[in-house]
Amino acid sequence: MLKRIRREPLFHFLVVALLIFAAHDLLRRGADAPDKIVVSVAKIEQMATVFAKTWQRPPNKDELKGMIDDYVKEEILVRQALQLGLDRGDTVVRRRLRQKMEFLSAADSAPLTATDPELEAYLAANPSAFTTSATLAFEQVFLNPSRHGDTIAKDAEALLAELRTNDTADPALLGDTSLLPATVELTNRAAIDQMFGGALADGLETVPIGKWTGPIASSFGLHLVRVTERTPGQVQQLAGIRDEVTREWENARRTELERQRFGALLAHYEISIEAPTAAGESR
Repeated sequence: MLKRIRREPLFHFLVVALLIFAAHDLLRRGADAPDKIVVSVAKIEQMATVFAKTWQRPPNKDELKGMIDDYVKEEILVRQALQLGLDRGDTVVRRRLRQKMEFLSAADSAPLTATDPELEAYLAANPSAFTTSATLAFEQVFLNPSRHGDTIAKDAEALLAELRTNDTADPALLGDTSLLPATVELTNRAAIDQMFGGALADGLETVPIGKWTGPIASSFGLHLVRVTERTPGQVQQLAGIRDEVTREWENARRTELERQRFGALLAHYEISIEAPTAAGESR
C-alpha cells in the first residue's frame, strides 16, 4: 500500500509543497534576523580620545555610554538610509565620499623625501616660481586730476618739457602736493603696486632709465617719472630656499601620485558621455 501511495501524483505534489514551505521559512528567518552592530574597543577608545581632545578631560561613565548609544543610533539610521537608497544622487554625500577617498590617497603618499639632485632638477625646471622680484628706483612728479580738470594732459606735457630741459629744476617742488613719495628707492613690484596701483608699475617696466617720461596713470592721477635704477629678478640658489623648493616638490609629487592612482582606477571603467541635445536634455 505504501508503494501505491508513493506513486500517486498527489503525494508528489505534497512533498514538493512541503519543501517549498520549508525553504521559504528558512529564508524568512534569515531576512528577519537583525543586522549585527559591533562597537569595538578600538571604536570606544577613538570616541574617548576625541572627547578628551575637545574637553581636555576623559569622559565619565555616563558620557561614554551616551557616546556609544549615539554611535549605535547613527549606525542603525545610516544602514536604514543606505537600504532606502538615500545616498544616491545626494551631492553632499558624494562630495564627502570623494574627500575621504582623496584623503586616503594623500595619506598613502605622505612620506615623500626628495634628494638634492631631485630638488636641483625641480628648481631648474621651474625657475619662475623661485625668481626674486625685479626692483625699480624712480622719481615721480604727481598731477592731481581734481586740480587740473580737462587741462591735465596739456599741463603734464608742459611740466615734462621743463623737467627735460631745466637741469636745475627740483622735481620735489614741481607738480601737486600729495602723500605719495617723490623718490622711491629700489623697491619690488608688489610694493610699488601697493603705493601707486598696478598701472604705474606696468609703465615703469618699459620706460628708459635716466630720462623723464610720461605721463603714466595710476589710481591717484598722472605721474611724470624718471627711472634711476632697474634690477631684474634672479633665480635663487637651492641652499637659500631649500624649504620652499622641498615644499613645492612634495606638492608636485603628491599631485602626480594622485593623478597616477586615479588613472589606474579610471582604467577599470568604461566612460560614456552622452551629447546634450536641446534644453539640456540628453540622449
